[in-house]
Amino acid sequence: MASIRPLHSLFSPLKQTIPSLVPVINSISFTSCCCCCSHLRQVATFVSFNPSGNFDLSLYDDQDNTEAPPPMPPTEGRYEVVIDNDIIQRLDLSPFQNATGISSSSSAKPKEFMEKTIGFTINYQREDKYDQRELSEFPDIRLWFVQLDATYPWLPVLLDWRAGELARYAAMLVPHQMSMKMGVVFNPEALELFVMNKVFVVYSWLKRHEIPMPRLKTKDMARMLGFGIGDELFDLIDKNSIDPS
Repeated sequence: MASIRPLHSLFSPLKQTIPSLVPVINSISFTSCCCCCSHLRQVATFVSFNPSGNFDLSLYDDQDNTEAPPPMPPTEGRYEVVIDNDIIQRLDLSPFQNATGISSSSSAKPKEFMEKTIGFTINYQREDKYDQRELSEFPDIRLWFVQLDATYPWLPVLLDWRAGELARYAAMLVPHQMSMKMGVVFNPEALELFVMNKVFVVYSWLKRHEIPMPRLKTKDMARMLGFGIGDELFDLIDKNSIDPS
């Protein structure tokens, strides 16, 4: 039976950042770099957690002078979803539906969206102009993204990865802390659960829509968040798959 079994437990103060992703929200950057916790995570033969290396992460950045690269520009011609305070407070998903034309899982055309990708513009006015929190730290914004993810759980595979939208999306859904230098620093256990959930959802969704090489696309998505996924896991999914309809 497949299971996620870390060989070493992770100390709770240590958090995880994402390799080579620098998403930008309203000119406020979520920065992340390639680094791992002091205990390398390996999961049986199916999943490896940040196999590229490991070192301690200082949340206060007093031991690391490395800066992440600047963000990549948005993909030209991508679908842009624009939301503001009113939309967020009403939990209104119509801006997403209007911008993309996606109203249900069956109405989404994966090939088209994977080519053009999807991004978000968040026009959020803070009640207190001195409020220095990042947008992913506002509960109402996060709740809007929670509803979006619950409605379209396969959405991460359609996002504009190169512009950091996948990392920003994860920041809205995964517990994290803010580092003065590194930006978003994810809780590693929560990030692992998020990624594995998306692996199951996205792989099955791509197969259902007959997208070529669904394993490779799902692996690429997980790798963007620091995870390596082995074929053994996909073999088990295929062997025990159930039609959700």
